[in-house]
Amino acid sequence: MPDLFEIIESTRAMRRLKPDPVPDELIAKILRAGSCAPNGGNTQKWRFLVIKDPQIKKAVQVWYKKAFDEVIGPRYLTSAPPPGVTKERYLRQHTAVEYLTDHFHEAPVWIVACLEDGPNPNRAAGSSIYPAVQNMVLAARALGLGTTLTTRHLLYEKEAEAALGLPSGVHSYAILPIGYPMGKFGPVGRGPLNEIVYQDRWGEPYRAV
Repeated sequence: MPDLFEIIESTRAMRRLKPDPVPDELIAKILRAGSCAPNGGNTQKWRFLVIKDPQIKKAVQVWYKKAFDEVIGPRYLTSAPPPGVTKERYLRQHTAVEYLTDHFHEAPVWIVACLEDGPNPNRAAGSSIYPAVQNMVLAARALGLGTTLTTRHLLYEKEAEAALGLPSGVHSYAILPIGYPMGKFGPVGRGPLNEIVYQDRWGEPYRAV
């Protein structure tokens, strides 16, 4: 198994996944990694919904694709690439996102990260779930499984959460589609640290990078 920093530096968003079954013991390891994460006040109000039922996945995929067709796809095609990313690479990413959209329901397992946060969750609610999500993403990579953090279903939150069967007061914050990847891991492409890290004052370069 690769060491921690190799895992971090090679954990790409894997949007092309094989439909092959994933053993339950590997999913359990991923879930345990999620439950080890820090969370606000140690309240542990997170809940993780494992979805294998094809009918549920297909019902959610309808809203996932609608969000792509109406919002995400047009945004890719009309936006400039982010800093440090070529137009060609940006369009390749768009192709991968489109592939995930069309095959979202075919990922063998979904983990839906949820919180019991009542009817009116506040902006800090994510601080109690996204560390768990990142732990699960890294655990999947360590086990040779691909995934990506996706929140697009939240563009149609009520409809997607109804399709997921979530009760009142429980909200989803991410879906992790999990499977064996078709492509290869890492390295991730990021800009240099000296462009994004400051010291003491905003805009003052951090001298250690």
